[in-house]
Amino acid sequence: MAEAAIDTIGGAKQASSGTAEGGAEQPPRLSGRNSYSLFVTSMKLLLPALATGLVLLVIAWPQIIPDQRSLGLDFSKIAEEQAKTLSMLNAHYSGVDENNQPFNVIADMANQAPDNEDVVELQHPRANIKTTEGAVVALSARTGHYNREVEVLDLNGTVHLTHDKGFEITTETARVDLNDGSAAGDTAVSGQGPAGELQSEGFILRERGQIIIFTGKSRMLIYPDAEESLR
Repeated sequence: MAEAAIDTIGGAKQASSGTAEGGAEQPPRLSGRNSYSLFVTSMKLLLPALATGLVLLVIAWPQIIPDQRSLGLDFSKIAEEQAKTLSMLNAHYSGVDENNQPFNVIADMANQAPDNEDVVELQHPRANIKTTEGAVVALSARTGHYNREVEVLDLNGTVHLTHDKGFEITTETARVDLNDGSAAGDTAVSGQGPAGELQSEGFILRERGQIIIFTGKSRMLIYPDAEESLR
């Protein structure tokens, strides 16, 4: 029995040794000639693909990178359009009216209208009109348009009109004729002065501020001690 067991173990060792030696297969080795053949085959496929890619890139290049000359032409057109609109900070216009009385128009910013070189768009405009008696009527607003040819100033947005004698009115729109020293507006007016307070639907200023007419439905509150102011 002991010899049989030993033979069995020995046979197993032999079988195991035979599997290890004969069962494992070695990978094939490429010779130098086979490597060169593979390189030539790869190049035959890669070079035509690269040539095709270069042709497509040449065709698509103008679409990817536009012509710089065309960009220059477009820029010139844009610059030309912008040059037609002139801007000025702290603009100041002055002149004299038909009676040789001076007037001034001042604005934080002035832009020339692109469709009319005589019209100037104003930001925060102020205008001063001097009366024949030496008093000054001042007007101001958020925005305005000044026509230099006819000397007319259109004011919009919180228009203030003040007089040297202490009178002030506020409205939303007003047109000022700087040539004859008149002004008018047809939007709601609220005002106050030494004599009292008033409200109306519009106003007309004549004779360079000597006469102010309040139009439409008007209401006036006179102060009790305003008798001297009304004389």
